[in-house]
Amino acid sequence: MDVLIISLLTGVVGLGLGISGILAFRLSEKSRNSADLHSDEELPEGIAEVLAVLPSAAIVVDAGDDVVKASPAAYTYGLVRGHSLSSPELLEVVVRVRARGLIEEVNFKKERGGDRAFVRHLHARVAPLGSAYVLVLADDQTEAKRVHEVRRDFVANVSHELKTPVGALSLLAEAVTDCADDPEAVARFGGRIQKESKRLTQLVQEIIDLSRVQDHEAPGATEDVSIAKVIEEAVDRAKTRAEAKNISIDMVPTGDWTVLGSHDLLVNAVRNLIDNAISYSNDGTKVGVGAKEDGGNVTISVTDQGIGLSTEDTQRVFERFYRVDPARSRMTGGTGLGLSIVKHIVATHGGEVRVWSKLDQGSTFTIVLPLAHPEADLSQAQQEGILLSDSSGQPLTVAQAQQQTQKEKS
Repeated sequence: MDVLIISLLTGVVGLGLGISGILAFRLSEKSRNSADLHSDEELPEGIAEVLAVLPSAAIVVDAGDDVVKASPAAYTYGLVRGHSLSSPELLEVVVRVRARGLIEEVNFKKERGGDRAFVRHLHARVAPLGSAYVLVLADDQTEAKRVHEVRRDFVANVSHELKTPVGALSLLAEAVTDCADDPEAVARFGGRIQKESKRLTQLVQEIIDLSRVQDHEAPGATEDVSIAKVIEEAVDRAKTRAEAKNISIDMVPTGDWTVLGSHDLLVNAVRNLIDNAISYSNDGTKVGVGAKEDGGNVTISVTDQGIGLSTEDTQRVFERFYRVDPARSRMTGGTGLGLSIVKHIVATHGGEVRVWSKLDQGSTFTIVLPLAHPEADLSQAQQEGILLSDSSGQPLTVAQAQQQTQKEKS
């Protein structure tokens, strides 16, 4: 009996060891096959090097839908998590391409960092890669989509804004025709036609200006621009409007700071801020204009004692055609483009615009621009002997350097 039990136990143990051996062999074979499938040897020769230099996010997926190669951009876009595709839409296309052997393209969205408020718009091209792999090339279309929507809204807004003065001119022209025998009526309607014509001209010009600065087309060569001269000219141009409302413009003396850019564009930007301050200030108040150095930047501030802005207005005030007080804008001839133009002009000069405001107390708009020649940089450049200088040893401005270069060439 004991011999029988021992024999049975021996058989069971042997069977268990045999099954374990078979399972171990199968697992080892599967692991080896999987490793072979993920190895570079199975990929078409040179494909890894090619994918590494592509601007698109590149992903290679194997027959088991595992990611075997992925560029850093693929992780930046959130397309890969571990060894898997994180987008069900993209995975569905990959499976379909593998089955059909045809190239497909897909547009899809991907939340950035799990935040639904920030969505990345992606375009992917999916193609078979050899017999075992599928290649995914994805591009971020978020900015292109935003620009498209901005242009679409811009065209719609322009069309709407142009309808008002054009319609008014049409009605006034009819009125003049109907009262041709009444000199007083003709004169009255003629004055209104002139006013609407000026408004239309201003709107068209500001649309042209905005379009130009949005496309980063700064007219004229880049030059050293004196901030003091920019402020002086902008204030001088705004004096007539200020005097009409008995508003005094206090100009704080400024230092001899310069920035690289366009004198005319910067005058336009500061003038728009001053005009805006005048438009939203009551008669008999003051507008202050000044500048100061802040590290490697220069700031130009325009302060008023006007109606101020709410929190919502502060967030939207730089949008095209946005008006804080539509009724006041109609009275003053405002187009709602002035501050948007300021924002884009400053952006083309590598700066930014800030706003502080409080209802019924006033607002301060500040332009921040990088200095052309920060003192620390000039000192270091002079010490290292790389700073261009004239015969007296004084640093050359950009314009002077360009002139000197032209003379040397001739």
